[in-house]
Amino acid sequence: MTATPWLRRPLPRPYAKLRLVCLPHAGGSTGLYRAWAQLFPPEVELLLVCPPGREDRLDEPIPPDLPELVSGLAAALAPVLDRPWAVFGHSMGAAVGHELVARLPRLGRPAPVHFFASAREAPQHHRGGTVHLLDDDALCTELVRLGGTDPSLLAMPELRQLVLPAVRGDYRLIETYLADGTRPAGPLTCPVTALIGTEDTELDAKEADGWRDWTTGRFELLSFPGGHFYLTDRPRAVVDAVLRRLPLRHGAPSRAGRWPA
Repeated sequence: MTATPWLRRPLPRPYAKLRLVCLPHAGGSTGLYRAWAQLFPPEVELLLVCPPGREDRLDEPIPPDLPELVSGLAAALAPVLDRPWAVFGHSMGAAVGHELVARLPRLGRPAPVHFFASAREAPQHHRGGTVHLLDDDALCTELVRLGGTDPSLLAMPELRQLVLPAVRGDYRLIETYLADGTRPAGPLTCPVTALIGTEDTELDAKEADGWRDWTTGRFELLSFPGGHFYLTDRPRAVVDAVLRRLPLRHGAPSRAGRWPA
């Protein structure tokens, strides 16, 4: 696989039958999914997305809007879609994933076999927001409220200086996304699964259920105990749910890496 700053392979599997592209939440990094690599069977290879502004991309500016972010990611992904692929996006990552799976087929790439939208309302329920305009202390308070961030890390000035620019930049992207009323063109053709935490105060089941309007394929809504970051509390249950919905029952790639016609 060609090297690109956008993608990380925590456990390379060149003969995997399917690739699962995993997108993080606002301000998030590939660390959200790294533990998943050991939980998936050899038939699945994880591709973890690292957007600009974090990890070894700290010096790269965050794009001016979400569609431009998706353009860069789509260009990086296009060469590696040489086998079935699926997308799992958490929170902001679900909005990015939706744009991505709608755009790549229009660029002549194969459609995904499944799209998983985690902890994110459907586009018709998008609310925008002003979190990106908060000062640093208020922004840290919001991160602690949502969970998923160790409060002790935010208490360290040097770490805040590293983390908060990406958080603020991502919130700006997602909170201004769709402000002009545009939508990804047309419904998806692949199955869509929405996943939510039953104690998530950021969205309700009706908002997540709205994803059914964005596919001509099968739709499911799955609930897990927990809040906005339910997937970090029970990774094996979430991975098992994802596995049961991936098309992995029809043979495996040959050792030479060739695929059946």
